Amino acid sequence: MSSRRPQNIETLAVHAGRSIDTATGAVIGPIHLSTTFERDESGGYPSGFSYSRWDNPNRQALERCLAEMEGGTRALAFSSGLAASTAVAQNLRPGDHVIAPDNVYYNFRKVLSALLANLDLKTSYVDMRDAANVESALRPDTRLIWIETPSNPLMKVTDMEAVAQIAKKAKIVTACDSTISTPVLQRPLDWGIDIVVHSTTKAISGHSDVTGGALVMNDACPFFEGAQNFQRLGGAVPSPFDCWLVLRGIATLPLRIRAQSSSALAIAEFLAGHPLVEAVLYPGLATDPGHEIASRQMKLFGGVMSFQVKGAAKEALGVAAATQVFTRATSLGGTHSLIEHRASVESEETRTPANLLRLSIGLENTADLIDDLRQALNQLSA
Repeated sequence: MSSRRPQNIETLAVHAGRSIDTATGAVIGPIHLSTTFERDESGGYPSGFSYSRWDNPNRQALERCLAEMEGGTRALAFSSGLAASTAVAQNLRPGDHVIAPDNVYYNFRKVLSALLANLDLKTSYVDMRDAANVESALRPDTRLIWIETPSNPLMKVTDMEAVAQIAKKAKIVTACDSTISTPVLQRPLDWGIDIVVHSTTKAISGHSDVTGGALVMNDACPFFEGAQNFQRLGGAVPSPFDCWLVLRGIATLPLRIRAQSSSALAIAEFLAGHPLVEAVLYPGLATDPGHEIASRQMKLFGGVMSFQVKGAAKEALGVAAATQVFTRATSLGGTHSLIEHRASVESEETRTPANLLRLSIGLENTADLIDDLRQALNQLSA
């Protein structure tokens, strides 16, 4: 029998980072709530753990699982997705230049401009659907290229391989927020990206009951030590129970993502044919500008999409209010289907159109979700 470790994502989702509990034989690992661990007679830590902020068995299990799932060698778990993103950005030095998407997640824009204002960072926001725009934005002091693909909520797709090649020639670190896709649909490290960023709050945990974030990278990444210091010394750590919940959710991640992707494509096709819909933003549609690149670097297209209602904010909010199966709420990737008017929750600098609604497709029946959107849209013509 072969001893080669399985690499198929379904098997990794169930087994990576986990082992049978040696004390009890439990198949599901226990939650280690202890904040401190016993030292031996010589003052050492025979278990490998000393203090839970520094490391914890549940966090270690989650980090090992995420590293294997993404094909990396190192992972760091954080208390939120934004904490993980900040752990990358705080590696920057005063005056460094950053290249980021023109529709980057609005709170990460605040991290660069406000939270790290003392670093006086210079940021160029470019349309990353064309890698040439990234190359044109390069400067001698560029130190980080931040990618978000597909982006939230405009669902723009970036060619990760093309951007990674540009960055490597210039010796610049790349980071990709892959929250929407998860390692089930794409693995940025395989395309040459240095750091994968996740909000594990979303699809990875998948049940809307835990907040967390993570970074995955390989040994050679120069940002690892700084990110780990932010985690351990800055205290941006998830609790043992949070780690246990995220690891619990990962076991069903491949099945959930495939079901949500299938429903999302059917819903996108329905919306694309509806007379009261101005545009559907979803890379799974053959007519989407990012479809060709997404087809190359993604296995499926995910459970998140946006669409623009014909009209303005009033009409979009009206459609959201008329839904009965969809829940009006922030976030994505959970079992409940969510609908949200993004422009009204983002800052005044939002790049999101006023008539746009973002959908996160859950695990309800696809036909029920389509019927719900149909009746909600029909309210516009009533």
